[in-house]
Amino acid sequence: MDNRIIIKLKNGGLGRLINIIQTLFVSLLRIWSIPIVLLLSLASGFTTYYGMSHFITPWIALIITIAIQSIIVITSFEIAGIHWQANRLRYASVWLSLLIALLASISFSYFKFYEISEQDTIHIDRLSQVRDKIEHYLMDVLSLKGELLAEQRRGQEQLSRDVTQAYFGTHPDITPALRHQVGEGRFWRHYNDLYEAKKAELKQLEQQFTGLDAEIEQLQTNLDLLDQDSKDIQPVYQSVLSGLQAVQLHFNQQVAQYKQNLPSAPILMPYSQYTQELKPSFAMWSGFSLFALVCAAMVDFFTVLLSYRLEFAAPGPLSEQEEELVFECLRQFTEFRINDNDALEMVIEKTEIERARRYVDWPRMFAVGLLLSRGFMRKIDDRTVEFAPTLYPLIAEKLGDRLQQIRERSKPDTVTVDTAVGHEHG
Repeated sequence: MDNRIIIKLKNGGLGRLINIIQTLFVSLLRIWSIPIVLLLSLASGFTTYYGMSHFITPWIALIITIAIQSIIVITSFEIAGIHWQANRLRYASVWLSLLIALLASISFSYFKFYEISEQDTIHIDRLSQVRDKIEHYLMDVLSLKGELLAEQRRGQEQLSRDVTQAYFGTHPDITPALRHQVGEGRFWRHYNDLYEAKKAELKQLEQQFTGLDAEIEQLQTNLDLLDQDSKDIQPVYQSVLSGLQAVQLHFNQQVAQYKQNLPSAPILMPYSQYTQELKPSFAMWSGFSLFALVCAAMVDFFTVLLSYRLEFAAPGPLSEQEEELVFECLRQFTEFRINDNDALEMVIEKTEIERARRYVDWPRMFAVGLLLSRGFMRKIDDRTVEFAPTLYPLIAEKLGDRLQQIRERSKPDTVTVDTAVGHEHG
């Protein structure tokens, strides 16, 4: 450890140690802000490059990304160090450059965060699309199947009534000569044959629909398995496709002889499209995601904020010569007060007497500018500044050194006086 620091610790005691630790901690936090800014800029650059590389050549996207992130950091530094009253054109151009760079960075970073945040949603949408198409088709199939069976049963019931009427001779088509003759005659046998044929046809149709129901049940089972989290879902998806084709073929073969307008089976997306990863495209803006936009903007916001703070309160210790200069120049100011922030406030304008005497105050103003640039002072307005917490230990140290010097200079005088008095009494 430096001898100067050891002397300070001996003279200041515990208070001096606490001030040194506090100053060191604040300085480390400011220094730590530098790698954080670089890491944030790197993260923002990665997401920007990822989104941009899907629209232009990758190496061109890399160069543009580096330029964008450099502009964000550099302009953030510049904004903290310039004032619009000094050069409004430069101030406006810097802000415009920063806004354009932020707009480009956030826009292309949005694609990456959209892909991350909406990946599960896109998969669910694809699954819902497949499920809805199949379920709508199955509903049409089952509805048409029910209509066909109901129609065949009505035909069978009608033939059953015809057989009964033919047996009792009350059928409308019976000739008047044979009406009301009971028995199994030629007319009855005709309708009875039709009834038995219809009955056998209906039974066969119901048996065929039993096999169709089994295929529909298997298709719905495979559709439920498709909703489960599994790494290898290709066999399941292929089973869904083949099951749908089997249902369509079986149903069309059974119903084509009865119905003409059969429902069309849906065309499902191929497996490669079903499992395809989400790629950046302008269609992502149509399905806007506020969460993805906030995440993209948040990274750049923190980059700008920390870059601005690094320049606005730039860390930088004072050398021993600078400490002496600052202390001597601050002693030349005369108007001090404690403000509402419980900080020592100082007026940096010339007093009326100094103006009358044409006092040259550039050395002390240089000291104020030095302290402002190093973060030891904060500007309140055009005429006042306040002491930062890091400046109080420095001033206290200088005041303590001056007091010690005064005491040391006063000791020889006291010894001389005591010696003279002793000789006089002798």
